[in-house]
Amino acid sequence: MNAETFAEWMRRQGHRVVRTASSYWYEAGPRVFQAFPYHWVIQPDEKEIRDLMWAHGIASLRYSTPLDSPEGMVSYHVVLHKPYDTDRLKSQARNGVKRGLEHFKVEQISFERLATEGWALQQDTLARQDRLRSMSQTEWERLCRSAHDLPGFEAWAAIAGDELAGAVIVCRIDNVFNVPYAMSHSRFLPQHVNNAVFYAVSRELLSREDVDHIFFTVQSLDAPANVDEFKFRMGFEARPVRQRVDFHPLLRPFASRAVHTWTRGLLQRDPSNPTLAKAEGMLRFHVEGRRRLSEQSWPDCLVSFKAAER
Repeated sequence: MNAETFAEWMRRQGHRVVRTASSYWYEAGPRVFQAFPYHWVIQPDEKEIRDLMWAHGIASLRYSTPLDSPEGMVSYHVVLHKPYDTDRLKSQARNGVKRGLEHFKVEQISFERLATEGWALQQDTLARQDRLRSMSQTEWERLCRSAHDLPGFEAWAAIAGDELAGAVIVCRIDNVFNVPYAMSHSRFLPQHVNNAVFYAVSRELLSREDVDHIFFTVQSLDAPANVDEFKFRMGFEARPVRQRVDFHPLLRPFASRAVHTWTRGLLQRDPSNPTLAKAEGMLRFHVEGRRRLSEQSWPDCLVSFKAAER
């Protein structure tokens, strides 16, 4: 599978997709575009960004760029390299994997099953993260069914009896597996469902021929700050990057610290509003990203990298 196959998945879901010299881009929200594949670290020049925005009426763009780039908020990608076994896990996670695999069978399932039975998992996961309004059941079903015949896409689940307890969507792009969605139901968290599905699927994917690593996620704009702590206990690593958010030249004067503060105030009154959450995140990444690395607040998972930068 290559990036064009991932682009087709996005198109089937109804997203606008654009290709430029440095990357692909899809419309993640109204006039807001995200670069993909997510694991690519790019450095588009100003002309490429300007032409892209003017040609397609784009209000803002988000992408990952190297740590030594002149702009961008210090951030990270969550990745996992081979070899991967229980020795890579924190002791708490190691015990969780052992207990989880005693309760659940982890196997590949059809995207049709994920579309129907998996919504309960996705809905519960979004509710735990206070992001329930960010996706509807119809959108979920279309997302799953859009992948069913595309090469490189797979759905895996932890199963208790005949019931889905946790699941992931994975896709291989060249020699890297991406994990665009992971979900589980709260009823199964005491039985360590997440430990079971993450460990078993990761071991399987990294055993494949010519697979270099797994890319799990880029630091979220709006998820809780502790959302990635579980992944680090499971042996995943933080790779430092700068996340850059660019605004259209006509909007740039309004992408200020004062407007960010105002937006943050609105979000505090309506914390589950997905539009306000994304807007606050985009403004925060843009405003902070214009500061020098030494002036920014680094995520806790990058403390060792920050020391090396000094």
